[in-house]
Amino acid sequence: MAVQTLERRGRRAGLDTLRGVTVLSMIAYHACWDLVYLFGADWPWYHGTGAYIWQQSICWTFILLSGYCWSMGRHQLRRGLLAFGGGLLVTAVTLLIMPEDRIFCGVLTLLGSAALLMIPLEKHLRGVPAGAGLVVSLGLFLLLRDVNSGFLGFEGIRVAALPGWLYRDLGTACLGFPPAGFRSTDYFSLLPWLFLFLTGYFLYRTQEGREGRPSWEPSLPVVSALGRHSLAVYLLHQPLVYVLLLGMDRLLGI
Repeated sequence: MAVQTLERRGRRAGLDTLRGVTVLSMIAYHACWDLVYLFGADWPWYHGTGAYIWQQSICWTFILLSGYCWSMGRHQLRRGLLAFGGGLLVTAVTLLIMPEDRIFCGVLTLLGSAALLMIPLEKHLRGVPAGAGLVVSLGLFLLLRDVNSGFLGFEGIRVAALPGWLYRDLGTACLGFPPAGFRSTDYFSLLPWLFLFLTGYFLYRTQEGREGRPSWEPSLPVVSALGRHSLAVYLLHQPLVYVLLLGMDRLLGI
């Protein structure tokens, strides 16, 4: 258990760097979103497959990393509450300032909910073999990927339709069953994304307790700092990016 103890007390530079790179990718993606939807940039590519894959790479990485790092961290309750509270703050701000682009059940709400749910669940999950848990969690995520659209399946590959009575209100939307007319600019319901979080959790478990650590992990000081403070960066980056783009628009006419 030497590795686990070291990870709990310290930080993994490689994980901070990976999270920081993902933060930079997120900032760039959201800057493009602002340019397209708020400043009227005519970029057809932003509505295409490439941009969708870009967006998915960001959220998949964040959620997997959050699940992977859950067992390594201390103060899981505090971290879960901070993320969940950040999600509520984002919802409140978007409702007040830009209700047409409001956010319900966004990624911070998901990460906070998953982290909090893990506190009572982990004592049961500990009895699940790590390899089996990894395969089952990933399989369930893939099977439930399109549950928001009313069916089981992955990225448009339909396996089975789900009953319409599941899709009733805002409460069912947060579970994964949004009603007709539901709209959220950033939407990550518990299903299917909790199972991607669990995939990260079991991925860590498959490596837990192994002797030794990588002899070298990438560490870029500025990027790693962004990764260490990803929650604060997430909450602050959009208004800062918007102000920067607004200034460039006034000065340069972007």
